[in-house]
Amino acid sequence: MSSVASVHSLWTVAAGAPGKIPAPHIEYAQLSPTLIVLGAAVIGIVIEAFVPRRHRYYSQLLLALVALAAAFAAVIGLAAAGFGSAKAHIAAMGALAVDGPALFLQGTILLVSLVAVFTFAERRLDPAAHGNRVDSFAAQPAAVPGGAAEQAAVKAGFTTTEVFPIALFAVGGMLVFPAANDLLTLFIALEVFSLPLYILCALARRQRLLSQESAVKYFLLGAFSSAFLLFGVALLYGYAGTVTYAGIAEVISDGAKQIDPALAGTMGNDALLLIGAALVLMGLLFKVGAVPFHMWTPDVYQGAPTPVTGFMAAATKVAAFGALLRLLYVVLPGMRWDWQPVMWGVAIITMLGGAIVAITQTDIKRLLAYSSIAHAGFILAGVIATSEEGISSVLFYLGAYSFVTLGAFAVVTLVRDAGGEATQLSKWAGLGRRSPLVAAVFAVFLLAFAGIPLTSGFAGKFAVFKAAAQSGAGWLVVVGVLSSAIAAFFYIRVIVLMFFKEPKADGPTVAVPSPLTTTAIAIGVAVTLVLGLAPQYFLDLAGQAGVFVR
Repeated sequence: MSSVASVHSLWTVAAGAPGKIPAPHIEYAQLSPTLIVLGAAVIGIVIEAFVPRRHRYYSQLLLALVALAAAFAAVIGLAAAGFGSAKAHIAAMGALAVDGPALFLQGTILLVSLVAVFTFAERRLDPAAHGNRVDSFAAQPAAVPGGAAEQAAVKAGFTTTEVFPIALFAVGGMLVFPAANDLLTLFIALEVFSLPLYILCALARRQRLLSQESAVKYFLLGAFSSAFLLFGVALLYGYAGTVTYAGIAEVISDGAKQIDPALAGTMGNDALLLIGAALVLMGLLFKVGAVPFHMWTPDVYQGAPTPVTGFMAAATKVAAFGALLRLLYVVLPGMRWDWQPVMWGVAIITMLGGAIVAITQTDIKRLLAYSSIAHAGFILAGVIATSEEGISSVLFYLGAYSFVTLGAFAVVTLVRDAGGEATQLSKWAGLGRRSPLVAAVFAVFLLAFAGIPLTSGFAGKFAVFKAAAQSGAGWLVVVGVLSSAIAAFFYIRVIVLMFFKEPKADGPTVAVPSPLTTTAIAIGVAVTLVLGLAPQYFLDLAGQAGVFVR
């Protein structure tokens, strides 16, 4: 009772003396990209509640596109005002960084999400059901697959328009994730973008059970990774007496100068630091899809609706690598000799594992999943460089890779048979003769993945391998080049299958998409070729954005 009374008296004293409680100082203008997206997501939920069903699709689509475009304009405005360089600082009372890498990654995430919304809104690929156009998402996700409620929803022509605000919530979390400047903000951002993705993965219109299974796997493994990350945060707090990045880095470099009496027994204990840092890194490597934390990737990529797979494969990687870079370069530079050998090992097994296992795949979505694992290894080579060139090369690679991935998955949605998307590789035989344009576009994306010159993939790989070589990681570059050669084999095998094999009589058809998906694919091709043919401007842009504020 006495403890309750003391807490109550403290509360009343604090309430009676409002001058003693400092009001939080939030720089709303500098946080505007995130606030715009999250505000639009909340408005989207209100639209779901109050707007008649027949008007929701266009309302939600317009809201999502306007919000993402406005948020991107806000990022450009902040960069133009110098917040990416001279005015870079820590905002929101130390919770978020406004600096070059944060703005570059936020801009990339917003552009990728804008293009992904086009694929979410596509309604011409499936044949009309009961006179209504349908999209990739379940008519009534809460209904039992194949049950009477689902059949009634399909017959009534329902479409799941709540995917737009759910995606906006995910984007909001992704914007905070690479800018987070303390460990609790990092964890909250992780949950804010992970939970909507778990939901989106379960919403496929076709193959409902496979989609729900993939979402459950993603949720369970994601919960484990979140738990590891949170336990690591607790240990790092016990070590440093603070969760802010600068505070932890200061204790690592100078030792515990000002010991917090409550943490006197643990502050400065290196065992807590090493185990805590390892657990936080595990949580981030899971999101990146690095071996051995990659097991969720192929199943989730295969089971999720293909527009969601493309969005997740592109945007999540950008956000997760941004957070990983900030953690290693801002919090743990004093531990470089401890984490670098471990990251070497992770990068090598990720590059080789992704490339070798991809050769055995017979499903195009699983093949692209293992390809994304191999690419995570290539990007880790740039992370390991621990130099400004390393940061800028990773930023460039993420920008280039995300648009290639989004374009490739958009093409996968077009190749269809009676059961929906035809993702079995054997069904793609002779696609180049049936639909030369679609096959040629997909070949461009595959060549970019393989890192063939004159594509964005070559410019990105060259940048990260050059940064790694300059930092003394020559052997890592050798392994990277070997992995690229292995990976090139299965990319070129798909191109040979499309152009030099006879099409089967009962093979799939290529659906004619609406301007939405056509625009998404066209943007993917344009970015792939522009970053391949004239990458210097964008490399310079990434170079200017390559300095973290501390």
